[in-house]
Amino acid sequence: MVKNSSKNVVTDLVKNQVVKNQVVKNQVPENQIPGNRIIKNRDKSLQTSVIEVMEILEKYRQCIILNITKLREDYCRQTVKRFIGYRGKDGNLIEPWLKTKPIDNSDYVDMGKFVINHNTATINILLEQRVHLIKAEDEAITLEVAGLLLNDLKTFNNYTIVKDGQVNVRSLQVKISSKKLFDLLQKKGVLEKDDLPATTFDFHSEYTINLGGLPIVPLKQKKRKIDGLFQRLAEIKVISSIISACLKNNLDTFVPEQLTELQKNYISPNLYLNFPKTKSFEVLDIRNSQRIDIGSKEILNLFKLHSANKFLERRYQVYNTETGEVLNKPTFDILFEKNIACRQKYLSSRMKITKVDDFMKPIFDDFIGIEDNGKTIAILSKVGAKDLMRLLQKRNQGKSIDKQEMLVAMKKVQTQLKDYAEKIYRDKISPLVLHVGSTGVLPKGMRTAALTASELATKYPDLQFSSAEKEGIFFEVGESIISIYNKDEYYPIKHVEV
Repeated sequence: MVKNSSKNVVTDLVKNQVVKNQVVKNQVPENQIPGNRIIKNRDKSLQTSVIEVMEILEKYRQCIILNITKLREDYCRQTVKRFIGYRGKDGNLIEPWLKTKPIDNSDYVDMGKFVINHNTATINILLEQRVHLIKAEDEAITLEVAGLLLNDLKTFNNYTIVKDGQVNVRSLQVKISSKKLFDLLQKKGVLEKDDLPATTFDFHSEYTINLGGLPIVPLKQKKRKIDGLFQRLAEIKVISSIISACLKNNLDTFVPEQLTELQKNYISPNLYLNFPKTKSFEVLDIRNSQRIDIGSKEILNLFKLHSANKFLERRYQVYNTETGEVLNKPTFDILFEKNIACRQKYLSSRMKITKVDDFMKPIFDDFIGIEDNGKTIAILSKVGAKDLMRLLQKRNQGKSIDKQEMLVAMKKVQTQLKDYAEKIYRDKISPLVLHVGSTGVLPKGMRTAALTASELATKYPDLQFSSAEKEGIFFEVGESIISIYNKDEYYPIKHVEV
């Protein structure tokens, strides 16, 4: 059952407030985001922010354990509940023949990793538990599958600490094994015991880390520069997409019989648990979730980029060199096959070439080997991908390369690219998103007039807007564009057990 009680705050305020004459007359502060609250008259003693507490807990995560039972009891779910299993024809839930059971029968788990969303003011904590895979019928433990010991299986669960700039989990119950960490949290004024400030370190005691009332980000923000970040992230995304497409169906770690057995036991080829899941029958509502993206004056955000296989089909022909047959719906993984080659596709008059094409095509031309323009090597050098760089240079010299050696190098680079992009988000982008989403203002040094989509499109006609983005507002900061717009999302309006 779905209700729709949402109101598009950004749309209403864009129509009524963020228009050119109002900005000129200073009726709307230049750096204020419509729909958000401005933090005023906050107690100056509250210097510690939620993000600072998260950084401390992650740095000392080996010295702290979290009461997961208490977290689950008090947790307010922000997403639609998904159950393990699938629906039968009658709509009833059919559970798998296997299930998991925690190895450690404890209320506590190791402190998890904090993950900041890339384009919403949201912070999650990722908690993991070591588990046995057991039969649902008699709880017999499954010790081995497909010739592999199942001694390192884990479940992974995300809990939303901050959602759209608002604290969702107001406190965490923990035990601390480090006096240094205790002193640090005590100094920050966030540690309590029995509803009073904690004064004495006791590694047997349970403490409360209080997040309620804290600002999400530090009130004093460092000046941030974002020019050039979109270019770097876009390059990384394009190369990452190409490499992922190349690796699909090409990593022969297991024989088909092993893959069948892994699938039967709900284990992925990467050896993670992979149970079927289905949505619960809940009463749902639709609300606006604010998206905050960065882009350029030619490409509004990373979502405009095509996937590797889609762009391959859009701009290239993959064909058999012996028969001349052009393959329908080609994918990157078949480029490793014998007698398969790639050439540029003839452009029809119906195809509209965009700035996304202009950005992606030189990278594709270089990676595929159509034009040695140095784009791929320049991108890979940023992450230290020496093995793949060497192999691509060898190929460009007309030398033969070993397929498996290339795939192994790509697998390694896949992780390097992900880590490189994540560091940019963690250090540069996510703090900006959290600041805007939680305070309603741009950081100092980014003050500029708000623009509507039509105003921005007039200045930069190459930009393309989705229907949601057309209702948003935009800020031109140096050579970058910051976009703020709403997207609908479902959420349960009744408390649901985790």
